[in-house]
Amino acid sequence: MSAQAVRAKAPQHQPILLRETIGSIALLTLNRPAARNSLSEGLIGELHAALNDVAGDRSVRAVVLAANGPAFCAGHDLKELTARRTDADRGRAYFAEIMNACSAMMQAIVHLPKPMVACVQGIATAAGCQLVASCDLAVASDAAAFATPGVDIGLFCSTPMVALSRNVPRKQAMEMLLTGEPVSAATAQSIGLINRVVSAGAERDAAIALAQKVALKSAYTVKLGKEAFYRQAEMSLADAYRFAAEVMTENMMARDAEEGIGAFIEKRDPKWQDK
Repeated sequence: MSAQAVRAKAPQHQPILLRETIGSIALLTLNRPAARNSLSEGLIGELHAALNDVAGDRSVRAVVLAANGPAFCAGHDLKELTARRTDADRGRAYFAEIMNACSAMMQAIVHLPKPMVACVQGIATAAGCQLVASCDLAVASDAAAFATPGVDIGLFCSTPMVALSRNVPRKQAMEMLLTGEPVSAATAQSIGLINRVVSAGAERDAAIALAQKVALKSAYTVKLGKEAFYRQAEMSLADAYRFAAEVMTENMMARDAEEGIGAFIEKRDPKWQDK
């Protein structure tokens, strides 16, 4: 199901996703605090559609993903999923639809041509932890915690595992997946799941400040670099170097590389044209 189709099915009586513009930063805020910002069908669709909108918005140079309430995101909406057990197929088709829609949304974060920073103020569990791992950068409150506790309810966090295992070492990923126990923000930083830990209440400003640092760079260069980063990560060492050399060559031919190198040599600030 497309992001637009899922979005159309979402309830319209409440703003489950908020969007705010702060200079060149798009701030997207999960807004289902009473449901611990669980990823309902509607929220998955709204978030995917917002990512598509942001991708084509030239005024946006970076994105911050935050959440309202005490929890960042509690993963999938289990009540919504369980309600489909009464379907003729016991929910199989619906479960597949939701898991594929969520996976497509997570990949949209990775493929977004702009950097995305997670701002984590509270617990991020299961698909909520996956959201954090899917973002390019992450800032967390010292009150935040991260877990993949599906194993505790008989539902292994297999899709969160994809993003988690691409962020942290295997032993740490497996411990989180097999025990379901939460890790603190400090531990999450030490294993590479997040970038920074700040005092509770300061995480949103810190995430926006980090996004603004990246937003000062050439949008063309950031887009090229982000795409190359994720592509080379899946390659063998030799293939990665061949690919990276091609990217560097293409990058050197860009107007912004010419301008940036010239500005460096001439000891002045560059004037980006984003091409």
